[in-house]
Amino acid sequence: MKEQLRAIRGMNDILPGASERWQQFEQTVAQVLAAYGYQQIRLPIVEQTAVFERSIGDTTDIVQKEMYTFADRNGDRLTLRPEGTAGCVRAVLEHGLLNVQPQLRLWYNGPMFRHERPQKGRYRQFHQIGVETYGMAGPDIDAEILLLTARLWQALGLSGLRLEINTLGVAAEREHYRAALTAYFSAHRDALDADSLLRLERNPLRILDSKNPAMQALVSNAPRLDEFLEAESRAHFASVCATLDAAGIAYVVNPTLVRGLDYYSRTVFEWITTELGAQGTVCAGGRYDALVELMGGKPVPAIGFAMGIERLVELLAVQAGERSEASAELCVVSASEAESQAALLLAERLRDAHPGWRVVTVCGGGSLKSQMKRADRTGAAIALILGEDEVATATVSVKPMRGQGEQQRIALSELPTKLAALLTA
Repeated sequence: MKEQLRAIRGMNDILPGASERWQQFEQTVAQVLAAYGYQQIRLPIVEQTAVFERSIGDTTDIVQKEMYTFADRNGDRLTLRPEGTAGCVRAVLEHGLLNVQPQLRLWYNGPMFRHERPQKGRYRQFHQIGVETYGMAGPDIDAEILLLTARLWQALGLSGLRLEINTLGVAAEREHYRAALTAYFSAHRDALDADSLLRLERNPLRILDSKNPAMQALVSNAPRLDEFLEAESRAHFASVCATLDAAGIAYVVNPTLVRGLDYYSRTVFEWITTELGAQGTVCAGGRYDALVELMGGKPVPAIGFAMGIERLVELLAVQAGERSEASAELCVVSASEAESQAALLLAERLRDAHPGWRVVTVCGGGSLKSQMKRADRTGAAIALILGEDEVATATVSVKPMRGQGEQQRIALSELPTKLAALLTA
């Protein structure tokens, strides 16, 4: 017996029912982004490895441990994208988009890949929607990004998300801070875990991102970055906070929030939920003013964020308190094979009259009883039955499948209007 083939560990199928929830989520996000002037860009899944080594930073866990990197048949080093920002910057530079439009608002979606230990909410193939802006240096775009994310939760009907923000200052300020952190953690070297010892040599700011409970007391007593900020960085962050206050958006300033990628500067943020266990961050990002230049372009200020689709769709299900499969509103049934063509054409007519309706036709023949069983499995609210008599009299038998209501005969000419009334009753 042949071994059953299965999906790769940490790479999951998205089945019917769940996929519809994903579509609804993606459509809502696309509508909100369009309202803020964002345009979609579609990016390759595979990039040259150098795209991520140069941008993310070769001291990060992503580059050191998690990337899917391989040599193709030409010997080129390629990587399945572990995040979207680096590829987006590469595309902006390659196609000269900033030459045409000095201020850009872009978004993308799709799968990302990291070789991590699979667990709930953290997979080896995961999906993100990313949002990137270029050419805007002031705190106003930082604030608008945060207002946009708050509006997304409102549009999706999500509640209880906590916003944490911080500022990482500019490069010179971080260098002074880095020296202070190095001195502090070097004095406590015996208390550092293995990952923190590596980070101490490469990038001590990353120690602040440690999730090891045994490290938390040491991290909380470390020097704070805000002690090293100059007036301009302080004013930038204060302006962002003032706009959030004016808009009535609650937030927490978290001085240990540094994010996991080396390219961030100034404003960084995370939206966090307590309803998904350990994997509570559902949206995160920040400013990366040096990245475009680092990747070969002229200096261009930029800020962006990514949201995890798996986690947000799961949170939507948790807060809705249901995991029901997608259902059709209408199901069309032919009493015999002779009426099957009429059933198909009726379904087309209803889709023309109401493009938003989900209309399923029971195909494959069989007795009326067996077809009605199949109609019931679609979850349809109403079954539309076409038999010899209905076809002859230009009528349809309308049978409610859920709740109260009697079966009735309705003329074809009146059907769309009366169905609309029944579906909204």
